[in-house]
Amino acid sequence: MNLRHLLFSTLLVVTPVYALEDVGDAVPVYTDAELIKLFESNTHLQQLKVDDCQLVQDIEARAKRVESPSYQFLYGDMLAWGVCVERDVELGVYYMQSAAHQGSPAALEQLGRYYAKGTLVQQDRERAIPYLREAAAMGNVDARIQLAELLLNNYGSPLDFEDAYRWLYNTVTASKSSHRKIAQLRMGLERRMPENIIARAKRRDTFW
Repeated sequence: MNLRHLLFSTLLVVTPVYALEDVGDAVPVYTDAELIKLFESNTHLQQLKVDDCQLVQDIEARAKRVESPSYQFLYGDMLAWGVCVERDVELGVYYMQSAAHQGSPAALEQLGRYYAKGTLVQQDRERAIPYLREAAAMGNVDARIQLAELLLNNYGSPLDFEDAYRWLYNTVTASKSSHRKIAQLRMGLERRMPENIIARAKRRDTFW
């Protein structure tokens, strides 16, 4: 038996057949566009489970070394809820904050929602306002709705009414329930706003 045959025979002995057959394709790393869609549908943690937590090391590296805001938010959410990693709420919120400081709409909206509801953090609706306002300005529909709800419940400042109304007025969404909610919130804001301010809010950010 020559050396080549000997090596091949050894490989067959030490490598079980099932190990060769059961290895599936590796899951590709998520793109920013894919992550944004997952964040918008709030299915990012479920997707990690579907992918059998194969990307944990890649996600951690992109959060820690590359400091990608999308991956910082994803990693923070994983830590906060113990998905594919050992749970560490404090570290999870830290990475969410890092993502928010870099302008991640998903992180801004989620932190605003958490402060408004008292999820993981101490409830502080006034503290929620800046997060939701920033996310709303960046086009996050959920943040726009939540911001208007807080304003109508006497949190924040009446000076925010015009922007909140303008963002709702210019919101485009395929969700019928969101349409109805936005219509209700606009009516509520209109009852508290002078007519000239309402008219001005409608004129801004339009092309005619």
